Amino acid sequence: MAENNSAIATQTGLKRRQSVSYNWSKVFLGAILIAILSLAVMLLNVVNDSFGYAAIEYENDPSIYTMEPLANLDKSQLTALLAGNLSTYRWRTIQQNVVIGQLEVEDLRQMVVDELFKPTVVASYSLTSSVLKRGEVLQEIKSEYPEASVEFYRWLDLDFLTRSMSTAPENSGVRTAILGSLWIILVASLFAIPVGTGAAIYLEEYAHPGKFRKFIQGNIDNLAGVPSIIYGILGLAIFTRVLKPFTSGAVFGLEQSNGRTILSAGLTIGLLLLPVVIIITQEALRTVPNSLRQASYSVGATRWQTIWYHVLPSALPGILTGTILAISRGIGETAPLILVGASSFINKDPTGIFSNFTSLPLQIYYWTQRPQDQFRNTAAAAILVLLIMLLSLNAVAIILRNHFSRQVRA
Repeated sequence: MAENNSAIATQTGLKRRQSVSYNWSKVFLGAILIAILSLAVMLLNVVNDSFGYAAIEYENDPSIYTMEPLANLDKSQLTALLAGNLSTYRWRTIQQNVVIGQLEVEDLRQMVVDELFKPTVVASYSLTSSVLKRGEVLQEIKSEYPEASVEFYRWLDLDFLTRSMSTAPENSGVRTAILGSLWIILVASLFAIPVGTGAAIYLEEYAHPGKFRKFIQGNIDNLAGVPSIIYGILGLAIFTRVLKPFTSGAVFGLEQSNGRTILSAGLTIGLLLLPVVIIITQEALRTVPNSLRQASYSVGATRWQTIWYHVLPSALPGILTGTILAISRGIGETAPLILVGASSFINKDPTGIFSNFTSLPLQIYYWTQRPQDQFRNTAAAAILVLLIMLLSLNAVAIILRNHFSRQVRA
């Protein structure tokens, strides 16, 4: 009798635990679905604003310059059209920036349109409206902008990636912002990765357990959660002001008015990433079994030889994956760069670490604040570029992790 009651109680408890486990699995599945749905809605909203119909008016009538359609003109005729109608200064500026003879016919035609006809987007429509309400959109353009031509406009295209900033949304691009972001993250990585990895190795492999180590570890953990704008204030005080002669390039004989350069921005983002890199590297080092260290010591290897030849190669997949993900966070930062001195409008490409700069997230923020509705479209296209950059970095992290994991197992 007692055995039957015990068996019944066991079965009842097992069913209850299974029921609780099943209910929690549904909760977790629901959380995943909500996250995926939120990301899908965000992505669709961005894509929706990156493509669609646009009403375009020309500042100058094309018939003033040529009665022939541009499609019928060859390279020599297009070049003569530009040289004969542009100012001497503007024509020389173009020749300094590009080699006219190496341009394709399509590039020359687009240059004629941009430089002589000067198109302006007076109205733009989302992809949803352009597809589902095509007739209404075309009728609205015809009634409100009778002299405008209608085009299915791709705000995200090759020209958008290769153009610099402009006061006109249809002529704006993200080339300067992309280069600025890449320069900043390069400086940040060269600072944060070696320093962070070295600090993690010392804390895990050399430092003796005690109050000093706990104090350092506690501060690192706290710094990882500090808001990014605090790092911006720190960067403004140290790199932009105190170390101005160095970050401006004055100590190297360069003439720079202030320390608001890529070097200041990169070091500030590097400080932001440093606690994250240290924690990630520590976690990767802890995954290496102590038996591997003991085996190395048993054959006469020193501590550094053990770390360099055995511990670090085993921990490398985790270190690389976490570090690249930390860098992805750094690419998306805006607040620290605003404080350090990023420019919201700059159309000159950075040429080194002492150049003035802007960044892709800051450019997106700047465009969303502009009064023209068309800048919302350029901001949406820039968001897609930023997402592609982040996804590419994540893909690189996965590839490197798999590659080095196979090497470790081999």
